[in-house]
Amino acid sequence: MKNNSGFNSKCVHAGTAMQKETNAANTPIVASTAFRYLDTQMQYPRMFNLVNQMAVANKIAAIEYAETGLIFSSGMGVISAVLMTFLKPGDELVIQSNIYGGTYMFIHGELNKIGVTLKVFPTEIDVNIEDYITPKTKMVYIETPANPLLDIVDIEKITSVCKAHNLLSVIDNTFASPYCQNPINLGVDLVMHSGTKYLAGHSDVMFGAVVGTHELIEKIRPTAMAYGSVLDAKAASDAEKSIKTLGLRMKKHTENAQEIAEILSKHPKVNKVFYPGLPNHKGHDVAKKQMRAYGAIVSFELHDSVNAVDFQKNLEFIMPSVSLGGVESLITSPFLTSHKFVSPEDRQKMGISNQMLRLSVGIEEVEDIMFDINQAIEKLSK
Repeated sequence: MKNNSGFNSKCVHAGTAMQKETNAANTPIVASTAFRYLDTQMQYPRMFNLVNQMAVANKIAAIEYAETGLIFSSGMGVISAVLMTFLKPGDELVIQSNIYGGTYMFIHGELNKIGVTLKVFPTEIDVNIEDYITPKTKMVYIETPANPLLDIVDIEKITSVCKAHNLLSVIDNTFASPYCQNPINLGVDLVMHSGTKYLAGHSDVMFGAVVGTHELIEKIRPTAMAYGSVLDAKAASDAEKSIKTLGLRMKKHTENAQEIAEILSKHPKVNKVFYPGLPNHKGHDVAKKQMRAYGAIVSFELHDSVNAVDFQKNLEFIMPSVSLGGVESLITSPFLTSHKFVSPEDRQKMGISNQMLRLSVGIEEVEDIMFDINQAIEKLSK
């Protein structure tokens, strides 16, 4: 298909491996771990080169405007492989302050063990990352919108600095998804996803992905093979099928999220709402510049009179869950889940209070989502 095909067209058709033997519309599931090699390319699941794996990787690469990619069995599988490929003892990693808790734990734990030094810059629009770069710096790692406060960083501003200093730029694009934001078009070298979230979109497949140039991806492959974080053929097939409806799902997700953020911002029992689509969000102007839509996560802080944990217990169909990105609305207390292993002191620095909730807005009707939120609050107000 042509390079300038529309988003939904790419979601449906890019990467699909049609076989002459079947003439099937979908990539056939090749459930095998043994392949003839003497007269063809050597294949093995852990080499990331099975037809179902490559179909998903190529589809994500197409919608992210990348050359190629790799898929993994989890988002953390991707993050660990990327970081361990390009960082070695004595190197410095420059990373923003507010990031996903799993990434925080890996960086502060595993990278410290091998002698990688961290330079943490505040997740602010006007930050000057030049101040954090030294001759030992090798990579700048960002996440925007960030989990869970939806902080925004200026991607083009950061990548311009990276290019000037010949640094690798890496982004976790999970919260935005390729529907809302394409970092490679803004100068980023490698784009990562926890595909478990919006790419899969139905709370039933766990996988991760990284896309970029052929040169960079081939540098990652040996590390990925050594770690063995591979996706089996059936799960890859399920992921490919789900991505076909990504554009349709995200349109409804983001429309709902914008409306709910506006309603919650006026709610008497809500202290704060964190959503880049709101004009009063500190990153709104930059988000408007680099995003087509503002995502489907709305984080908010309840009034002290409404206990956040008890509130979740009173919800009837919004599910308290550690994950996000499904077609159903999901909610969580980050201090109990995604950032549970971040110290209370660091959570406080990040602005994550025990009253803060992260709502993954589903595709249900807004009226129904808000009814559930209101009835859960009202039960605690009586």
